[in-house]
Amino acid sequence: MSDSGSGAGHQRFADWAGKSQNAPELVAAATVAVLRDGPGGLETLMVRRNSKLSFVGGMWVFPGGRVDDGDYPPARPDDVFAASRAAAVRETAEEAGLTIPADDLVPYSHWVPPTTLDKRFATWFFLAPAPGGSVTVDGGEIQEHAWWQPAHTLARHAAGEIEMVPPTYITLMELAEHPTAAEALAAACGRAGEIPRYETHIALRDGVPVSLWHGDAGYDAHDPGAPGPRHRLTLCEGGWRFERT
Repeated sequence: MSDSGSGAGHQRFADWAGKSQNAPELVAAATVAVLRDGPGGLETLMVRRNSKLSFVGGMWVFPGGRVDDGDYPPARPDDVFAASRAAAVRETAEEAGLTIPADDLVPYSHWVPPTTLDKRFATWFFLAPAPGGSVTVDGGEIQEHAWWQPAHTLARHAAGEIEMVPPTYITLMELAEHPTAAEALAAACGRAGEIPRYETHIALRDGVPVSLWHGDAGYDAHDPGAPGPRHRLTLCEGGWRFERT
């Protein structure tokens, strides 16, 4: 169990639990955690979205975005995974100016957001080693970029300096366990047959939003008070709390 968080985005996440259950249609998307080794060890490329954007505006994320029609292979127009890989390459070039070979992408996880969001992106997360070249952002959709160690990014979030969404938070927590990019990539390759898939359920406990995932005792019933195993992120003001038993 660990604690971290920011009060700045608390209300934004609290709103998840209060919206209609008429869930918007899922849109395919992809994102890439670009990894390199810095002076202190593993670093990930983080970019900050323009605060004026309607979707996760102002948040620090990995480069990524929705899958476009042109990302689908002509011979396999229904292959969402292949399209997600193409989108991951395209979005990293558009948002960070980096050209990542598709073969360098390592599938890491797949996330389906709660039904309470206005925009729902079913997102493939990939890892990739940093290619050569400098990061460039357009100053429009993407305002800033930084290479930070995962633990440093989490610490900035805990101090209320930056905002992020739960999938980014969980990914950074896991990457913080690896001292180098090579080790993180090797670990991801080693679990290629068992890629984690998260379909988030949101519930309130004492007025505090809780993200529940498969394996949590309260997952199916959307009941964060159910006794038993835990696999959740409590989005409390003053400290996000991750629990997995």
